Amino acid sequence: MKKKRKISLFVLIDALGWPYVDDNSFLADVLTHRRPLKTVLGFSSGAIPTILTGAMPSTTGHWNLFYYDPVGSPFKWLRHFRFLPDAILCHRITTRVIKELGRRFLGLGPLFECCVSPRLLPWFNWIEKRNIYAEGGISGAASIFDELGRRSIPYKVYSYHHLTDQEILRSARRDMEQSDSDFLFLYLSEMDMFLHTHCGEPSKIQEKLKWYERELRVLFQDARAIDPDATFTVLSDHGMTPVRNRTDVLSKITSLPLRLQEDYLAIYDSTMARFWFFSDKARMQILQTLTSVTCGRILPEAELRDLGIWFDDGRYGEAVFLLDPGWLFSKSDFSGGGWSPAGMHGYHPNDPYSDAIFLSNRRPPVDVQTIADVYPCMVDALQ
Repeated sequence: MKKKRKISLFVLIDALGWPYVDDNSFLADVLTHRRPLKTVLGFSSGAIPTILTGAMPSTTGHWNLFYYDPVGSPFKWLRHFRFLPDAILCHRITTRVIKELGRRFLGLGPLFECCVSPRLLPWFNWIEKRNIYAEGGISGAASIFDELGRRSIPYKVYSYHHLTDQEILRSARRDMEQSDSDFLFLYLSEMDMFLHTHCGEPSKIQEKLKWYERELRVLFQDARAIDPDATFTVLSDHGMTPVRNRTDVLSKITSLPLRLQEDYLAIYDSTMARFWFFSDKARMQILQTLTSVTCGRILPEAELRDLGIWFDDGRYGEAVFLLDPGWLFSKSDFSGGGWSPAGMHGYHPNDPYSDAIFLSNRRPPVDVQTIADVYPCMVDALQ
């Protein structure tokens, strides 16, 4: 007699924040257990490992993609090319070559991107060397995939690394019927870029959500045809905040009488800047300059600890400067020329637009408050 299958579907829609679904129109008849979730400060590189493990970045070790590691940096050899002018060392062809070297020969995995100046790379390492959607992918904590492997439960994972959102949904429906995989984790990424571009256009957002709703409804119907008690949960890693203003903090810092690499290091993300200091003079001048910026603030150690992103060794920054919600750096390491998004994420978790979502047909086994609480829900679905 064939064993009865128990289907669990967990669908992560990147950047779909609570304000976009709180009108209870998105799959409300199916996903009746609904609430916003506090995200972690930062980006998907920290949020998704937290979802998959139930542990904060300070435990998993995963926060931002680049961390300070001059001894273990796979790019130490680039120091021999510091004599080259920026027109050569920082040229797009050079960065493309470095990207391919990182992916193919330096063990940085197939997702490595050279999104920091090659001049700075010898000081840094890359955190996602392993596939975080596979067993053993997150070194600081066991993930749901480790738990699935431990229990010998067959599962499938789908992500943008290989497929579009539509291809993922089609593949999941096919595999659910044709294979014996009982746990399916779908990472749908295209909403992120859509909201970056259209977060201020409600009609377009509703149209996009209707497409996801139709596709996901069919997926769930197929799951229930196999298992009438199938678990179906839709979640996100963070939200998307409308961008209203921009500020040029980078120029304020570079105008100081300090030398990058000799006095300090800095990485500028879209909404935060991280600094490392090699002299007391640099520390004093940079902190004074940042304190004078009225649209952001330096996060104190106590708050970083409370947010689960404190690292004693300062690998992710000796000082972290965060912009207020709705503000964006006009110049940064992660935004090229012409990048002018209507929406951005990476603000403080207290920003209402930053809230992620939890929508499920199954009553959660815990009082879900943050994205870390998704992990016990996934484990409970395996019972």
